[in-house]
Amino acid sequence: MRSILPLIVSLGCALMMSSKSYGQDEFPVLEGPYFGQKPPGLIPEVFAPGIISMSGRSEMGVSFSPDLDEMYFTIQKKRGVPSAIYFSKLEDKKWTPFKKANFTKGQKAGEMEPFVSYDGNKIVFTAYNADFTDTSIWYVNRLNNGWSNAIKLDSPLNEHEVMTSTLARNGDLYYTNISKRMRTYYAPNIKGKYPKFQEAEIEFGGHAFISPSQDYLIVDARNKKDKNQKADLYVYFKKKDGAWTKPINLGITVNSTFDETVATVTPDGKYLIFSRRTEGNALNLYWVSTDVIENVRPKL
Repeated sequence: MRSILPLIVSLGCALMMSSKSYGQDEFPVLEGPYFGQKPPGLIPEVFAPGIISMSGRSEMGVSFSPDLDEMYFTIQKKRGVPSAIYFSKLEDKKWTPFKKANFTKGQKAGEMEPFVSYDGNKIVFTAYNADFTDTSIWYVNRLNNGWSNAIKLDSPLNEHEVMTSTLARNGDLYYTNISKRMRTYYAPNIKGKYPKFQEAEIEFGGHAFISPSQDYLIVDARNKKDKNQKADLYVYFKKKDGAWTKPINLGITVNSTFDETVATVTPDGKYLIFSRRTEGNALNLYWVSTDVIENVRPKL
């Protein structure tokens, strides 16, 4: 585990995003959905350059609340340093400066990859030790305007090294099993518990995002035929018999000559947000219309 996680959480790019990056004391006035950013089309664009996507650090694992009035995401300030979850809220029609969530209150050195449930009442996330061991899935429950103390998921799936958890609308959990060579696994929601788990029956891929109705699954994977071994985003679609299709590459407009990783889709279903490495060892966030998914959906 020690040699794997620092690389995973450091896949990425320090692109010179803009002429100005904002600190906490000079946070700009941002209004409207998605921090007032102009929505992208079929070509990925940097998400909130100089505000969220900044040079010299990594950002990944974005999740919005169902009403799109809260955003949670991961920041890793430099390679080899544990990451942290930050958040912003839309209050009085303006986005608040980012704050560190600190869900585990020091129990774990690193927290990353938050995912807000579709009812808005739970956040699942990855937490780990300072030496990048005991990588597990934790969660918090919503309490009025805040969150409960963090709880390690009471499930046998946490007996392995695991990360990158996302929830379907019915609470089924998809995640990456690091102990099993970064394979995607699935745990059905059984009365709010996860007593069983199994490998998802797909050919390859990790850092999975499951769609709300579980009709498609997005993963990233390295193409062994590519001499640069870069990571691309792939999508699987659920067939009528319940099996997954073959993996479909999201194409050259989404997948660049660099790494693409840790994709999620916004709760309104409109945008795919992912991280891209363009140079150096840091990640920045990009977003694109989910038409890029629908355009490759086969007629099943």
